Amino acid sequence: MKRASSYAAAAVCLLVAAAGSLSQAGSQPAPAPAASPSLDYEFFKTKVQAVFLAKREGHARCVVCHSFNNAPFKLVSLSPGSTTWNEEQSRRNFELIKRVAMPGFLESQLLKHPLAEEAGGDYHHGGAQQFSSKQDPHWLTLKAFVMGEK
Repeated sequence: MKRASSYAAAAVCLLVAAAGSLSQAGSQPAPAPAASPSLDYEFFKTKVQAVFLAKREGHARCVVCHSFNNAPFKLVSLSPGSTTWNEEQSRRNFELIKRVAMPGFLESQLLKHPLAEEAGGDYHHGGAQQFSSKQDPHWLTLKAFVMGEK
């Protein structure tokens, strides 16, 4: 009888210890999953739109063609006499760019299409390859945007 009660006491102790471990594990927050990148409007407005307005030697500015073309990537036309977009136009451009900029995806059209084929870009871009390498500062700005930089 003593032996049976010893086993029962040991079993109870083990159950209490296990229950305590489970309750402690349950009270500790689970590690948060890594936040997936998102496209940041302020970064777009202040840095990315400047890329679309920049003149690059041997190329038209992005805004020239992408304001009037029928491509997946379209920009709002600049108001007459303006050198940049107003707030409403910038917000519309931000919505439009989501067609070609997939957050966290380095294969996004926004990154591949204007990049030289030798550097990993698409074989065809009607406006020619705007960026000869992935080291181009403007291409790096687009990459930072797609990767969620703020």
